[in-house]
Amino acid sequence: MAFPFRTFLLALGLSLAASVAAAQQKIAFGDLNQDTTLPVEVQADQLTVNNADGSAVFSGNVVVTQGEMKLAAAEVRVTYGADRKSIESLVASGGVTVTNLGDAAEAREATYTIDSGVIVLTGDVLLTQGPSAMAGQKLTINLKDGTGVMEGRVTTTFRPGDN
Repeated sequence: MAFPFRTFLLALGLSLAASVAAAQQKIAFGDLNQDTTLPVEVQADQLTVNNADGSAVFSGNVVVTQGEMKLAAAEVRVTYGADRKSIESLVASGGVTVTNLGDAAEAREATYTIDSGVIVLTGDVLLTQGPSAMAGQKLTINLKDGTGVMEGRVTTTFRPGDN
């Protein structure tokens, strides 16, 4: 009787470990460390500036480029730092896509905090890396070290030997 119980405990332990892995998965994003001090270039169909609160909104086919990283969205809200010259953060919405070399991530929204080099994508996130794909509800990318964490009922599709 002890052997089947041990087998059950082992299976339960493995099942719990798989559940934790499904909730949060570490990944690499791009094959480089992004220099977050590089200039940020923004292209859009329209720009609206609010001097009172120190914000700007780019809308229509917005493309943000910094080094090898590109972010595309329908709208990007820019929050400037206290000096009103440096960019503190970018909040993108409407079909957000972030690419870095061969990797691409899609989501409903994304927030890029420039100083920390962290992009947080939320809402139906899809990450593709070559033939592999991963989906979840939140992807946090650290551009400084090229890593990321996918969270929220993570689903992964990969081809053995390609990863």
